[in-house]
Formats: sequence, structure tokens, C-alpha cells
Amino acid sequence: MPTDVVEAWNGPGRKDGELTAVLPRHNAFHARAERSAFEHWYFDAHLDNGYTVVGFLVKRRPEDPPFARPWVEVIVYRPDGTRRQIAQRYPSKAAHFSTEEMDVRIGPNSARVIPGEGGLPRYRVILDEDDVRLDLEFVNELPPWMPGRGETLFGDGGVFGWCVGAPRATVAGRMRVGDESWDVVGTGYADHNWGVGAMPKVIEQWHWGRLYTAEYSLLYAVVATQEKYGKLQIAPVMLAKGDSIVLSTGEAVLSEGPNAYDPVARREYPTSITLERPGEFSLTLDVRRVLHAQALLDDVPVIGSALLRPVTDRLIGRPGYFRFESDFTLAVTRDDGSVETVSGTTLHELVGLI
Repeated sequence: MPTDVVEAWNGPGRKDGELTAVLPRHNAFHARAERSAFEHWYFDAHLDNGYTVVGFLVKRRPEDPPFARPWVEVIVYRPDGTRRQIAQRYPSKAAHFSTEEMDVRIGPNSARVIPGEGGLPRYRVILDEDDVRLDLEFVNELPPWMPGRGETLFGDGGVFGWCVGAPRATVAGRMRVGDESWDVVGTGYADHNWGVGAMPKVIEQWHWGRLYTAEYSLLYAVVATQEKYGKLQIAPVMLAKGDSIVLSTGEAVLSEGPNAYDPVARREYPTSITLERPGEFSLTLDVRRVLHAQALLDDVPVIGSALLRPVTDRLIGRPGYFRFESDFTLAVTRDDGSVETVSGTTLHELVGLI
């Protein structure tokens, strides 16, 4: 491993023999003085009415200019695969970020931890923009999790933190889209990223996703660093069985299958992905369809214009975002050496910055 990248695993090696106890402050605001500090909270839920909803509460994203205003993004995926996407910025005085526990408010949008039973947290999330309103309660089925002690450090002062407040949760509440509204239940997920530095100068691409079956929950975030950091693959993975986390490791390896070209993102994507740790698990994802593709520079004024695309493609590259729907096969090695195989369908993402 390059000496200028430090992962915070508890050990032995790049894994956790003992899990870090996630405290309320880990999922709270990490106040930093650096102008390049960034932080956001993420929530999503797959609901019984066929909708999938996604929400971001953002203090600042790595690509935002310094002193950018906080903002909110809400994405609603309809049962037919189409989406509604809303982003809204607010004055800093209209936002609140607690450093003690998750208590985030941006305009009429909020996310906060509420008292729960059995030692597992609950979260109430309200997203209220335009004609979309979500008022959902996330009840954890698994304890919060962090890979190691939560932060990866880079030699130039960069920091990237990840805390998963809800690796798997039961979701219930009410949603409204336009003139329609529903009482809904479903399965949800919540996490939280923070850090310091210009991540596009560190990261080449990352894969992120998770899957749920009746017995297993698995989540991963595999980051490939740029040449400066040795093309390192940082690959935190959490595997749970029932209500217990049984594996927390950075020793898994991701490989990509054949590529296909997407004209919207204007770049290629892998049509299959394999993530495995021999002797523990193997996961294969076969892309069924691209739910969301985006050329990230297209939304940047001037730079993203069609006239300048040949120049920016050559000088900057073609950063792109994908959300996939894929069929998965998960093989888990039991303590007695036998292998249990389960399958299903899940969503996952890819962001390529070069």
C-alpha cells in the first residue's frame, strides 16, 4: 500500500477483528476549518408502491466552490423507471448542523435521530421540495457501521470519512408526488460522508452499492485512486447475517466485465462486476438496465456546452454517473466450509471521474 494513504482498519490487516462502536457524534456534523471541507447525509428507500426515493442533505460537496450554500437533492424513481429530480440551495442561516448527533435541517428539509428501542437508532427524514414531500421513519434492523475507525487519510492532508447510520432499515411513513399521496412501507438505507480536500484529484472512480435478501445484507464502496496514490483499490465491505454484522473488511477485490457505451453519459460502463474475498464471499452483479446516466460536466455552465465538449473531453476527461439495476448472485462461505448461494435484483452506482 502507498505510504501516503492510511486506512483506519482495526486489524489484523485490512479488516476489523473487532467493530468500532458507532457513537452519535460519528453520524453528526464534523466541523472543520478548512475551506475544502465537505459533508453530506444520504437516505434512500424502496417502497411498496413501486417507487424508490433518494435524498441528500448537503453542507458542501467536494465539487462545490468554497463557501457554497447548503443544498438538498431529492430523486424519485417511478415504477416505470422514469425519475423526478429536484435540487435546491438555501442560505446558510436557513440550515442547522449538530455536532453531537444527527440533527440536520436545511430549509423545510430535515433528518434527525429519534429515541428507539433495543439499542438501535431510528431516524425521521422529511424532504419537502416543489410538489414532492416525504415524511419517513427509518427503523434500524442492523447496528450502525463504519469501516475501521471511519476515515481514510491521504498524505496531502486529504480526508474521506464514511459512517453508515442505517445499513438496513424498515421504512414507514407518507409520501406525496404531485396530486397523489400514499402511506408507504419499505426497506431503507442511510449513510454519511465527510472529509477534506479535492477528491476528484485523488479518486479515479468508485463503485457503491448493497443488496438485501431474507437472511443477508451486504454493502460496499470500492474506490480506485489515481496514479499519484498508486492506483490503490480501497474496498470496504460489510456483510451481515440476520441482525448481526459478520464481516467488516477492506480485503475484497473488485473486477469489471466487458464494457458497453452509454450515449447519455458519453462513456463506457462495465456490464458485469465481481466482488470477492476468497473463503468468505463472492458477489456477481450483471447489469439488467441503466436507470440513470449522466455526463457530469454537462451541468456546468460554459464548460458543459456542446461547443466545448471536444476540448473538455480531451483536457478533463468524461466524468460520468450511473445508477444500475442488476441481477446479483451472492455466495457466502459458512463456518463449516460449505457455500450458500442466494440471488436477486438490486441497485448500485458507478462514478467515473476520468
